[in-house]
Amino acid sequence: MKRKCVYPFTAIVGQDTMKKALILNIINPELGGVLIKGEKGTAKSTAVRALAELLPAREEVKGCMFACDPHDRGNACEECMKKMEKGKKIEGVMGKMKVIDLPVSATEDRVVGTLDIEYAIKNGEKKFEKGILAQANRNILYVDEVNLLEDSVVDILLDSAAMGVNTIEREGISYSHPARFVLIGTMNPEEGDLRPQLLDRFGLVVDVIGEKSVDKRVEVIKNRLEFEKNPEEFIAKQEDNQHKLRERIVKAQEMLSKVNMDEKLLEKIARLCIELQVDGHRADISMIKTALTIAAFNGKEKITAEDLIEASELVLPHRMRKRPFEENSFDFELVKRIMEE
Repeated sequence: MKRKCVYPFTAIVGQDTMKKALILNIINPELGGVLIKGEKGTAKSTAVRALAELLPAREEVKGCMFACDPHDRGNACEECMKKMEKGKKIEGVMGKMKVIDLPVSATEDRVVGTLDIEYAIKNGEKKFEKGILAQANRNILYVDEVNLLEDSVVDILLDSAAMGVNTIEREGISYSHPARFVLIGTMNPEEGDLRPQLLDRFGLVVDVIGEKSVDKRVEVIKNRLEFEKNPEEFIAKQEDNQHKLRERIVKAQEMLSKVNMDEKLLEKIARLCIELQVDGHRADISMIKTALTIAAFNGKEKITAEDLIEASELVLPHRMRKRPFEENSFDFELVKRIMEE
């Protein structure tokens, strides 16, 4: 069967903020995912699938339903952990990061998985039927039209994304498994918004609109027609750009733990969040994590004010207090003034 060609990430015209937010979450999954808000036909789905295709293959345990990392004991499932503790040889295979789709109609059981209670009672051991969160471990979990999902399902997703674990409890029996994934949600605001409590749980939020430049729109058309005419040739032309970006992401992942920041910048973040009337402390922490990741992506070992300014556009606007019927107005000049003091 012929493998389906995926449009190259580096060939997507414009939408730089969206592309940056996606890349940052791949470098540092602890950012808490990204919500992409925008009208139809703005390359939201294309970018998500293209990013997964861009990334290098990684090692996973052969036959493990959670695709555990054979070298990461701390985040292994029960089965892999038992093998490691007994000193059994764990065979690894190379596998690509996948995009796992979560349909709007998904039920809680379909998302978290199920436990066979009858089997557990009869045999004295747990039998777990994996759900979408199990499939999503070490992958990208993609939710199109996330605003149309049941609030309870969105809560489960965001809890798992934050904790990195999914726990199922039925009839006094519980089972936990790793659920470390990059959460990407997309939505069209015309079809309704997310509750502020849920919106706040997404690490980064990006608003996208169609290109308004004639030249860029022409470039979009040309690229798409060329890809549809001869996908293999179009992909081959982008391979050098794809390789460079792939290497840059891998280097940033390796460098992330080495990036540090001046304590004075922490004070500036706190001041900024107070000035912008941001509720809670999630924004402050997200600002730091995002700025660290931006610095790593830019090959720097220390956060600068510029990194924080860039992070603020992704982290703060959706967390600002808003009165009914009032649009959020993000004071970019205030951000620059505080950060550059």
